[in-house]
Amino acid sequence: MSTNATSSAEFSFTESRRVIGDLFRPHAWVYWADFLLTYAAGAYSFAQVSGGPIYARHQGFQGTFHQTFFFFVSVLLFYRASLFIHEVVHQRNNERLKWFRIVWNLVCGIPFLIPSFVYYTHIDHHRRKHYGTDHDGEYLPLEHQQGWQILFYLSWSLIIPIVAVVRFLVLTPLAWVIPGFRAFVHQHASSMVMDPTYIRPLPTKKTLKIIYIQEFGCFLWSLAIVVIAPLAVGQWPTPFLIHAYLLSVCIIFLNSIRTIGSHRWSNAGDEMTFLDQLLDSVNYPHHAWITELWGPVGTRFHALHHLFPSLPYHALPEAHRRLMKSLPANSPYRQTEERSLTAAIINLVKRNRQTTMRAASQQAQA
Repeated sequence: MSTNATSSAEFSFTESRRVIGDLFRPHAWVYWADFLLTYAAGAYSFAQVSGGPIYARHQGFQGTFHQTFFFFVSVLLFYRASLFIHEVVHQRNNERLKWFRIVWNLVCGIPFLIPSFVYYTHIDHHRRKHYGTDHDGEYLPLEHQQGWQILFYLSWSLIIPIVAVVRFLVLTPLAWVIPGFRAFVHQHASSMVMDPTYIRPLPTKKTLKIIYIQEFGCFLWSLAIVVIAPLAVGQWPTPFLIHAYLLSVCIIFLNSIRTIGSHRWSNAGDEMTFLDQLLDSVNYPHHAWITELWGPVGTRFHALHHLFPSLPYHALPEAHRRLMKSLPANSPYRQTEERSLTAAIINLVKRNRQTTMRAASQQAQA
């Protein structure tokens, strides 16, 4: 990626850090209040759609306005609750949030089959030498790939819920008893990433212990919902499973759309400079009333997050305001803003077409 008129001399990391230096302390009460209220409201909305206990014969989606409204409300709320995984991983070593990380995994991570260990690889996405390379599982060169691959990426939302159940209900016990299979499962089926060819590095003993605990919880939860409870009750909770599947698909699809808009995806696989990585990332500071719905928990300030990964999510809006006020007019940071998610995706599609057409023309001339 070329920075053209910009240069690293025009951006001062030290000065930026000084401007927002008092914002790096996470406020635990904000995390607790935000997550618990969001989760409780999501659970209430979910129950409004189901219309009764999991195994009630009358349960099912009737297509009423009431059910439809609360279904989409539950999608947005559980989507927000799920994205706290981003903070859980980045604040992994912060003792102030130790119990928050534990509770999040117990009430959200494990029941939703997204325990925090599947996102530990996100830290590699922030390593300067890894970003946008084969070592970064959260990056695809979408600007340089065929256009259909963007749609292919979005289509994964249809199968990921099923894959997650298979991962924890089937592969987990197999990894416990089959020698050598543990490494395969860890490297190929234990990461929340974009790149399906990504190979996760083997964990340390300390991390492996955490993985064992969390995946055991996911195994027990899956076993209870899919096997034990149906055998005990004598019937499958089919409406509940369909409801949970559709909810998961919508959440994953929404997150995939957000992900596509979080970067410009201009790198073709080479190592990028710090400035190029910043310019390849996007902020959405405008229209907070709508951007906070699809980019909650600070994810709408993705470029700022890449600049300061340890900055707590609740401080990002204020940090962005301060930087935009204090940085010079020619600061590269100002180029990270986009008007809207729609505009960013349209720009990506246009750049993708231009790149693929240029590549096809060069190939024809060769």
